[in-house]
Amino acid sequence: QVQLVESGGGSVQAGGSLRLSCAASAYAYSRNCIGWFRQAPGKEREGVAAIYTGGGLTYYADSVKGRFTISQDNAENTVYLQMNSLKPEDTAMYYCAFKKFCLGWALIGEYNTWGQGTQVTVSS
Repeated sequence: QVQLVESGGGSVQAGGSLRLSCAASAYAYSRNCIGWFRQAPGKEREGVAAIYTGGGLTYYADSVKGRFTISQDNAENTVYLQMNSLKPEDTAMYYCAFKKFCLGWALIGEYNTWGQGTQVTVSS
């Protein structure tokens, strides 16, 4: 069964940190591109970061470079998103999804399966 489950969201003050987890089924995790996306109320879903689990290459949106880090744990089939120096504009529902390759990693329409999302709220 292809499955992605996000967790780790919560409410923090600006400047704080959170670590999101995306637990994937073996099929979704192995040698695939797993991306993190977010959607704020009234806004379009946007790419945040992605990682190719077959080699560890990572990709980031300009808005999160230097603050967020995406990583993988092959033993747990899990991709993490460490979010530091959080800002109120980071408030959104965060989702993970997978596709075969990371070329065009931020193209939402190319992703196959999505998790249910985890809410991140950053207060000023």
